[in-house]
This record gives sequence, structure tokens and C-alpha cells, in this order.
Amino acid sequence: MKKFIYIGVSLVLVLAVVLVVRMLFSNATPVTNEVQGNTPEAYVAEVAQQNQGTMITLPRPVTDGRMSLERALTLRRSIRSYSDQPLTLAELSQILWSGQGITNERGFRTAPSAGATFPLELYVVVNNVQGLRKGIYHYQIREHALRLVDTRQIERDLARASLGQTMVSEAGAVIVIAAIMERTTRRYGDRGVRYVYNEVGHVGQNIHLQAAALNLGTVVIGAFRDDEVHNLLNIGEQYVVVYLMPVGKTR
Repeated sequence: MKKFIYIGVSLVLVLAVVLVVRMLFSNATPVTNEVQGNTPEAYVAEVAQQNQGTMITLPRPVTDGRMSLERALTLRRSIRSYSDQPLTLAELSQILWSGQGITNERGFRTAPSAGATFPLELYVVVNNVQGLRKGIYHYQIREHALRLVDTRQIERDLARASLGQTMVSEAGAVIVIAAIMERTTRRYGDRGVRYVYNEVGHVGQNIHLQAAALNLGTVVIGAFRDDEVHNLLNIGEQYVVVYLMPVGKTR
């Protein structure tokens, strides 16, 4: 009889401990890969303060995700149609890191670069991203941040310059992969041009796989009128725009 009493008392104590723990942590903020405090009100306050030159620190990228590389390779497709749901800042952070994120103390990145010359820069045309004003941003690789460089809303003009490809204006964001050829050619001569284009391919595939792992859609666009796109972006004569990659939530 005493044995059953002890068992009963033990169960009551265990249940009491569980209830106390639940009460203590019921109001705790869960740890996720999303941006904390992403209520519409919080974003309105932040966006209102964003002007040309504003730096936005991006959420820390996830470096050990749940999806295997093999699964991401299986899911990788060119997707040209997106929903009207906004991208989160965490998703955009992950996409940019996959393309040009720094992965060690020596400054090496997610994509290989001939002689570590790093000729590529990523710009982002933001159409619909929570917490970001519409406009053109420059990815600050070392700081893992975005700098707002232009507040013009160019999505429709950019779509027209891309031979009418409407996914450019419908995506949450468009990743612009631009190259400064001289960074590589001054070491390797004319052969360096090929190295730069090779590197663009590496970055494009990284972004494709990361999009697949996040259940996002993207496609590589090389069909655009070069001069029009360059003038719209207004990022400097030293740049050659090679790829446009719209990224959005899938339908």
C-alpha cells in the first residue's frame, strides 16, 4: 500500500514541476530563424526611417539547415511565377549569404573565386520585403548588411528592360549580380573574363539551391537590354550586370 502512495505522490510532484515550467516559459520568445519583432507596426516604424545611405543589419544566416544538399538539388527548378506574399528579412538574408557570404576568417566566401579576387557585387531591387523600403540596396558583404543606395521604385521599368519578363516586377526582390572585371583581369589578363563568368555561375547556383531549401522560387535571367538595365540601376560605370535573379514566395 505504501508503495502505491509513494508512486502517487511522485506523479503529483512531476506534474507540478511540469506546470511550473510551462508557466515560467509561456511568455518566452521562441528562438527561430525569423526576424524578431516582425509585426506590421514595427516594420512601419523602421521603414519610415529608411533613407538613402541607411544601413540595415541582416539577421544572422543559418549555416546548418535541415534540408540536405541532395534534397535541394532535387527540388531546384526555374520558377517564374510568385505569390504576392512578402519575403521576410531572414529569407533575404539567407539568399544573399548563399551568394556571397563570408565563411571563414580569411574572408573566403560561399562561392569560389579565381585567385580570391572577388569581382562580384550583389545589389537588390526590393519590391516586397517585410521591413524594407522599396528601392535599390547594395549588399555589404563584410558586415552582412544592406545599404539603401536609391529609393526609386524601378520594378516595372526593370521588367520592361528585361524584355517584358513580368516575374521581375512580381518577385519580392530581384538579386542583381554585377561584376567589376578589372578585379580579376588585372591579375589574369583577358582570361580573367572567363573566370568572372564562371564565378557568376557558381553564385547563381548557390542562390538557386538556397531558394529551394527555403521553399522559395527563383530563375536566372540573362535576357535584358544591357544599357537600359545599367542606367536604371545607376550603380557605376565600372560594373557589368550579368544576372538578374527574381526571388519570391511560391504559389
